[in-house]
Amino acid sequence: MKRTLTILSLYPAQMNVYGDRGNVLVLRRRLEWRGYRANILELHPGESLPRDIDLIIGGGGQDRGQVAIQPDLLRHRNDLRAMAEDGTPMLMVCGLYQLFGRSLRVTDGTQLTGIGIYDLETQPAPRRSIGNVTAETTEFGTLVGYENHAGATTLGPGTPALATVAPGQGNNGIDRTEGARRWSTFGTYLHGPLLPRNPLFADHLIRIALERRFGRVELSELSHAAEQLARASGGRRR
Repeated sequence: MKRTLTILSLYPAQMNVYGDRGNVLVLRRRLEWRGYRANILELHPGESLPRDIDLIIGGGGQDRGQVAIQPDLLRHRNDLRAMAEDGTPMLMVCGLYQLFGRSLRVTDGTQLTGIGIYDLETQPAPRRSIGNVTAETTEFGTLVGYENHAGATTLGPGTPALATVAPGQGNNGIDRTEGARRWSTFGTYLHGPLLPRNPLFADHLIRIALERRFGRVELSELSHAAEQLARASGGRRR
């Protein structure tokens, strides 16, 4: 029997406006290419949070999607925080990145309480951030993606940024920070979707999940020719 990782997608019906489900698909494919099996689960409002999860993915959505899922997300906050503290790798993009912070005020003034995994707050920005982003990290090299968000996110002192941006607005267009990280939980504004264009980052999440489940592993090398073409073509479009 193939070794299996279980991947949970949070609220895919509401939080998949910019194709962020592609992050789940690329994780599954990169596992399969290496001889593993991916068991994909989805969490929808009103459902129980599945147990024994290896990796959690969440995407972006419009304000109404965030308002719709926020009460259900709060219902699961203690379990999600416990999983994050225990080292479960998570990637939260845009809307769910904001809701993993302490608070979010959407464009109509509605104030939403987040689940507080990140020490950050998001307010409406003076102007929308739209465009291709190049973000530099110390661990994964250059991340490329596309941002499209109306929020300005400020990180608290207890939450380091995932990356710095140039060009791009990133978290708030002022301090050059992009995204956030805590434990093995990563938040970002980068769409694209992100992981197909950044395979080293995808493999980092996979490695954490595999080693938590099975102990030390060696990931076989994969060709990144298609990903490099996607990175190059995305960088040319402004």
